[in-house]
Amino acid sequence: MLQKVEIFQGLSPEELAALESSSTSRSFPKNTVVIHENDPADSLFVIESGKVKVYCSDKNGKEFIMNTQGAGDYFGELALLDDSARSASVRTVEKSSFCIIYKEDFNRVLDEHPGIGRKLIRNLAGRVRKLTADVKSLALQ
Repeated sequence: MLQKVEIFQGLSPEELAALESSSTSRSFPKNTVVIHENDPADSLFVIESGKVKVYCSDKNGKEFIMNTQGAGDYFGELALLDDSARSASVRTVEKSSFCIIYKEDFNRVLDEHPGIGRKLIRNLAGRVRKLTADVKSLALQ
């Protein structure tokens, strides 16, 4: 599954196997909040099946949907790199299964396979560039 995920593009079969063996699988029923905005962040979620909505809430509890994601998409990737809180909440729209990589396990794999770090940084830089282009496009409308 991980070889099809954008953030892991370019990883060798050995590196992918190391990440997969350190991951955990988990399923949640429809309408379950998987992560809460502002909670401590300690894991990356890869959607194996199902669909989720990514949203933020204002101080009155009104939800603003930022994105919907499905199989092959991921969220929580920054949790592997820093100690910040979750920037959004994620709720299942239908029954969903996830491959979860916890920061502690990721760091252990990174110690054994340091090349993963360089490839991940390159892939994340590409995502930041895409998001910057999206913001620019919205600002110019």
